[in-house]
Amino acid sequence: MKRLLLITALLFSLLTDSVWAIAPAKIALAGPGSRIAGIDISRWQHPGGAVIDFKKMYSAGVRFVMIKGADAQTAADAMALKYLIPDRLAAQRASLYTGFYYYAYLPDSTDQQFIINDAKAQARKVIWRIGQMGGYNGKDLPVSLDLENNCQRVDIRKNCVRYMSRTNVTLWAKTWLQSVAAKTGRKPIFYSYPQFLEGAMLGDPALRQYPLWMARYSLDPALTTSQPNAKKVGCYAHPWSNANCTAQWQFWQYSSCGIAGKYGVPGTRVDLNVFAGTTAKFLALIRGTWVPEPEDSLPQNEATTVQLVSQSVNSTNEPLIVTVDVIRPDGTPVVTGTVRFKSLDPALTIGTQTAVRAATGRWTLTVNGLVAGTYLGLINYTDPSGTHAANAFPIQFDVIQAPTPSPSESPSPSPSPTKTKAPVVDSCAGQIRN
Repeated sequence: MKRLLLITALLFSLLTDSVWAIAPAKIALAGPGSRIAGIDISRWQHPGGAVIDFKKMYSAGVRFVMIKGADAQTAADAMALKYLIPDRLAAQRASLYTGFYYYAYLPDSTDQQFIINDAKAQARKVIWRIGQMGGYNGKDLPVSLDLENNCQRVDIRKNCVRYMSRTNVTLWAKTWLQSVAAKTGRKPIFYSYPQFLEGAMLGDPALRQYPLWMARYSLDPALTTSQPNAKKVGCYAHPWSNANCTAQWQFWQYSSCGIAGKYGVPGTRVDLNVFAGTTAKFLALIRGTWVPEPEDSLPQNEATTVQLVSQSVNSTNEPLIVTVDVIRPDGTPVVTGTVRFKSLDPALTIGTQTAVRAATGRWTLTVNGLVAGTYLGLINYTDPSGTHAANAFPIQFDVIQAPTPSPSESPSPSPSPTKTKAPVVDSCAGQIRN
């Protein structure tokens, strides 16, 4: 199936490149402020597997569509891939330009070499994804890096308990951008919002070479006075800021509340965007195709090695916490998959398990509900995508019986509080609803 998709994408790329090389594009300036209009989509624009009508989107004046095409988390990545290739083909056949974006997660580390290695591994995942599409053709915008969260570590309730420093966020982003640019010959686009750019990153001027896709709502891009980088007083200071308090942005996501049906999109709402510059500047972003080499293609069932980083367990009232790395043959981390513990003694029961991605190829596994005893088991690595081969690491540990707490007198029950309905919040309040 993977080979069929790749062959289909390659044939489509060759065909469409030859057609568009003969017929120069004419791009309507139908967006607010007489700009090129665009939309971005993901799995949420396919409720119940519904299909997007890209011809209707084109008729509504849209000329580019950004598609979520990859994610650092395995389950979300598989869902993105499900729609990426068919949406790209259908959109381009409807005469739309296409881009795709990668949603990134930062590694749980303060070691800068580890951070660099993680950024390179996540960049490799994106290069493989472009390879699955057959490379860049004459209707493709460069890939976008979606970086909007500087959380490094979450607890079992999904609350962030550790944030990455501004220095290391900037280091990670620059490494990812440089790696993808060096391989594909195109400068990737950087997507984020101004508060993140100012508060979570350094003002490194090297980042200005990459096109900026800025998210800023509640401002009307049709008004010449609207500047997505402006605060109520002053402006946001970050690598793309200009001396006059504007910003060097190429794409502006100005609303998350577009009227979906108007653009052929199932559901109720869709993100709306505009391009800042002229048609010539837009077309400059798609200059040059890129066809992947064999080594840029996604591996199939590639050999892996599971390595134990740390483990801790003591008593029955504490969980087993294991951190493992899963490594490719060249020593770099795998880019997808998950881990799970299996006891080899069925008499020693376990409760719930949670595997949290700590970095690319690194997972922290928490196992609750252990009974007292000596455990022999396996940390099993599996990859549902079939990119990397399954493997296992043997593990042994002892769990001692914790003291049983003394029973305490139960307090008298107190009256149940009166429940009040939470106020309904309009998430589109103040946004443009074109």
